[in-house]
Amino acid sequence: MSDIELSTLTAGKATAQEPKNNGKTSIDDDFTLRRLGKKPQLSRSFGFMSALGLSCTTLISWEGALVASVPGLLNGGPAGVIYGFIANWIGMASVYCVLGEMASIAPTAGGQCTNFLSYLTAWLTATAWQSITVYTGYAVATTLQGIVALTQPSYSPQPWHTVLILWAATLFASFMNSTSSRLLARFEGFVLIFHLVGFFCVLIPMVYLAPHNTASAVFTTFVNTGGWPSQALSFFVGFPNLASTIIGADCSVHMSEEIQSAAINVPRSLVFTIFINGLLALGMLIGLLFCIADISDALAASETLFYPFIEVFYTSTKSIAGAAIMASIVLVLGIVSGVGAYASASRLIRSFSRDRGLPLSKHFVKLSKRTLPTNAVFATLVISILLSLVSLGSAIALNALLSLVVAGVHSSYLLACGLLLWRRTTGFLQPHLAGFDPDPSVISWGPWKIPEPIGTINNGFACIYSLLLLFWSFWPQSTPTTPTTANWSILVFGFVVMLSILWYVIRAKHYFKGPIRYSQ
Repeated sequence: MSDIELSTLTAGKATAQEPKNNGKTSIDDDFTLRRLGKKPQLSRSFGFMSALGLSCTTLISWEGALVASVPGLLNGGPAGVIYGFIANWIGMASVYCVLGEMASIAPTAGGQCTNFLSYLTAWLTATAWQSITVYTGYAVATTLQGIVALTQPSYSPQPWHTVLILWAATLFASFMNSTSSRLLARFEGFVLIFHLVGFFCVLIPMVYLAPHNTASAVFTTFVNTGGWPSQALSFFVGFPNLASTIIGADCSVHMSEEIQSAAINVPRSLVFTIFINGLLALGMLIGLLFCIADISDALAASETLFYPFIEVFYTSTKSIAGAAIMASIVLVLGIVSGVGAYASASRLIRSFSRDRGLPLSKHFVKLSKRTLPTNAVFATLVISILLSLVSLGSAIALNALLSLVVAGVHSSYLLACGLLLWRRTTGFLQPHLAGFDPDPSVISWGPWKIPEPIGTINNGFACIYSLLLLFWSFWPQSTPTTPTTANWSILVFGFVVMLSILWYVIRAKHYFKGPIRYSQ
């Protein structure tokens, strides 16, 4: 590993001893990390392709589109699903471009910001990613149960079945994250290929064998089954659910300290991921909607098969075995996506603990002999197991926890994008200079930046989109609302915010150090 020594002079200027490169890592990566006040400890085993594989397979857009299409069909219908997804695709592309700029400024696992806002952003992001790990395991478990119910109609799914399958999926993800960084990088590169091949293995037989709806039925049919007074309101109620299909590409940001040339490769992986996965998800959604023979029957199938896409596979192929094989492809990709989710969630815990923002930080920050954050991985495993137990008592409570995904992620996006917009419009960030900037008090743009004025316009649009999505994520799916149909995510979100503020007041404000911290 490159050896870079920073020393601080009395005048507050920093000088650098020229590092020696032994070929194992990038000089710029370690130097940038040290300049931010962080010690390089993790092995940089991820190149651009493995980082792209990590982002693409954690996001699993076309697979997620099959799972998350139900709420959109209930509020919006086929046309609402397509146009809502396109709007979310554009919005998320804007957000990821802003995150790419921030990652290029400070390529650390925790992200960027300062002081309390950094602390709050880290709390929201960390809790959201813990919810993502549980959500991924839950989707895997229910998909497997749906396949079993398809092949064995006498099967009666039980909540404890779901929990045990979820545990198996989380154990596999934890194991893969506890092996070695090099093996994990190679694994993600292989899964990227499977992700792309699997798309065609599912789409082609479904579209080829199924009878097709008319174009007008797909592109002009709107549905409002939630009882809302207008179709526009119904559309926006279903809007956030479609966003969940393209959440997760920022996992490469949280793996920045294990990616080579992170200031360039992380932003590039974000942009390529949202472009590739957006196209795949849109193609799968259009194909699915053309192949749904009867929307009511497909939605009714979710009561027995959990997800309508399994019923669509069966009606398309007229074969239980064929439908089971196609659904199994989605299942396997869901399992491997959990590996990336665990990687991101555990690195967030370690990074936040390094800044001393979490309880038990001194334990979570420790690395294994193979420079892996095994304690943080184990903590993520324990949290997933404990949260999954909620489903044994109340499915409503579990759904409330899982609904934190959209609210938690986009509230952190809103804070980060808003702060960058403020910094760029006030001239706080200096132009990027290749090489070493001798003044440690100056924060400069990274090597990856959107040219102005497009960058500022895009930044503002990302803030508006994140605020819009955050607002609608708290709405229930139907009206009048009962305790069973209520959206309790606002309660969970408020609890997380209050808990984080309480810990900050009691403890963290005395020790917490933000992600951007210069040597002094």
